[in-house]
Amino acid sequence: MKKVQQNLAGTSMKPNSRTRKLAFKAITILLPFAVLALIEISLRIVHYGNNLDLFIEAPGKSGYLVLNPDAAKRYFVNQAFVPTGNSELFRKIKDKSTLRIFVLGESTTIGYPYFHNGSFHRWLLYRLMHEFPDRQFEIINLSLTAVNSYTVSGFAKELVKFEPDAVLIYSGHNEYYGTLGVGSTSKVGSNPHVIKFLLQLRQLRIVQGLTALLGFTRSSSGLAKEYSGQTLMQRMVADQKIPYGSPLFEKGIDQFISNMDQTLDLFDRNHIPVFVSNLVSNEDDLKPFVSILPVKDTLARFNYYYELGVNAFNHDSLDEATRYLKSANKIYGGHALCNYYLGKLTYRQGSYIEAKEYFTKAKDLDGLRFRAPTQINNAIIKLCGKYKYAHLVDTKAAFDSSSTNQIIGNGLMLEHVHPNLMGFAIISNAFYESLRREHIISGSKDNDVTFQKLLMNMPINAVDSLIGIDRIKKLKQSWPFNETNSKDSIKMQTEEERMANSIVNEYRKWPSAMNELYDYYVSRNEWIKAKTLMESLVLEHPTEAYFYDKAANISGKLGNYEDAAFYFRRGFYISPTFEYARMLFVIYLKLDKPIDAMPYLNYAIQNNTSNLNFLPVRKYAGQIIDLQKEIAIDSLNLPVLNLIASTYMMMGNREGASKYVEKILKADPKNKNALILFEQLRKG
Repeated sequence: MKKVQQNLAGTSMKPNSRTRKLAFKAITILLPFAVLALIEISLRIVHYGNNLDLFIEAPGKSGYLVLNPDAAKRYFVNQAFVPTGNSELFRKIKDKSTLRIFVLGESTTIGYPYFHNGSFHRWLLYRLMHEFPDRQFEIINLSLTAVNSYTVSGFAKELVKFEPDAVLIYSGHNEYYGTLGVGSTSKVGSNPHVIKFLLQLRQLRIVQGLTALLGFTRSSSGLAKEYSGQTLMQRMVADQKIPYGSPLFEKGIDQFISNMDQTLDLFDRNHIPVFVSNLVSNEDDLKPFVSILPVKDTLARFNYYYELGVNAFNHDSLDEATRYLKSANKIYGGHALCNYYLGKLTYRQGSYIEAKEYFTKAKDLDGLRFRAPTQINNAIIKLCGKYKYAHLVDTKAAFDSSSTNQIIGNGLMLEHVHPNLMGFAIISNAFYESLRREHIISGSKDNDVTFQKLLMNMPINAVDSLIGIDRIKKLKQSWPFNETNSKDSIKMQTEEERMANSIVNEYRKWPSAMNELYDYYVSRNEWIKAKTLMESLVLEHPTEAYFYDKAANISGKLGNYEDAAFYFRRGFYISPTFEYARMLFVIYLKLDKPIDAMPYLNYAIQNNTSNLNFLPVRKYAGQIIDLQKEIAIDSLNLPVLNLIASTYMMMGNREGASKYVEKILKADPKNKNALILFEQLRKG
């Protein structure tokens, strides 16, 4: 019995061979993952690699978030190409009075070549701020240069939780040559699902390390020299000939549709309104970069008629050129430049609809795909119709209607896809009208900022305009434009030109140049220029009370009390102080707006840091408010008008008193009380 028990015990203690094999296999499979996990944890402990979250805490600004300058690194194979984007702050905890809008897109969307207040979202911010002075607006532009719909889709996933009231998208020109594009040097395949999986892996520090090692290997092996002397535009292009309708062409369209469909579906499921603009490009004034030739069987015949047609065109033999080029186009209709010349010819002949068709076809046939083909705009229309919360912004129609004979050219475009300042203003207006149409914003009767008023008042910085001109000049001198005009675009005759030149040549950073330029204007008492500059800096730093304060004080110096009140009020929201409140109620009383003055008067009384007694002022202001109610019934009630004028005089408000004295004397030139007050005002 004892022996049997020992045998049983021995059997139970001996490991089962099958279990042991399974355990060994599990360890063999899991061990590499455990090692990788250990390496990943170790790399994070020593802070290796980059945090690729979309937003980070704003440095030096507690309670605010900002676009992570490293956020784009996951999208670029070559880290030397990575753009950083704007630094636009927004509150971590959203204020109830705030309308928060995120902007997604590419170089046009970020405002290239002007950046700063040239971009359409700054035009929109200026307009909304002035039209709705009591609302707060956060318009955060997350656009980057050299990216495409992969970045739009990736950023969209992360911004949903930050409570956007709307999202604006202008994207689609970079589907072929933007990072991860099907024709780009920075691609990692062509299957969207595989690419998105790889993008997720780039969050891992191990993958970041391997990417850095690959970059070092390329640099050490001399492969980096292939980009020497090239612009980013040229470096991003792998396939310079992508024929219309080819498999690679279709992959670019499919890539855009896949990414945008996923993006719009995400916003739709979260009930977030998204406004997607169709795209514009230069049609009339930009020759196609690359024309795909026909097959050998038809090449000789096509070339014969094409060359005769071009020669006739160059010699202004329009009828002959038309005949030859149409013959060439009939033999082979896929030559971009042939269609472009036909567009030019029919335009000269006054057939503008036919010319537009030729120009559009020439753009679509261009083998170097820097301009989005028509299929991209068609896809945008279809996708917007698919989702309840997606809205089409018809920028294309707005550009057409603002262009000579409905054909977009150099009147609104700087080169192939980037608008000039008027073009950016039109884009902003297209988004503005769409936001109003969908009731994201409502009409403002009191402070309506029309498009014409926006064009007149927008604080465009002269330095930014000059820098933009210089950037475009240099771009056009490089591939694929290769223009030979060597004239200097910055003449160095004015202080603005000198500052622009110093920024372009990296002698100064943009912020320090703006400070120096402001001091220059002040030293010369050029207050209008100083005001424009400071207003532009308000848009650059909308969370900083300092710039509102400066803009308000300059406005007051110029006698523009409406603008002074506007900027002090915006500053008060950010940093409510007794001094802001005092300035505001004084200005509103000067402007004969006692109702607007009263909240700030009350704040000043409650937070009085001076020895002044404001209670009599509040008493008089209350009396004027009551008297104005009577004036609203009878605007020519002279006794009441006299009472208001006298009360303003007792307050020491000469501006308010003058307004009513003038009104009384206009109705009754011999009014005794008004004449006495007039004499007191005249004597000062």
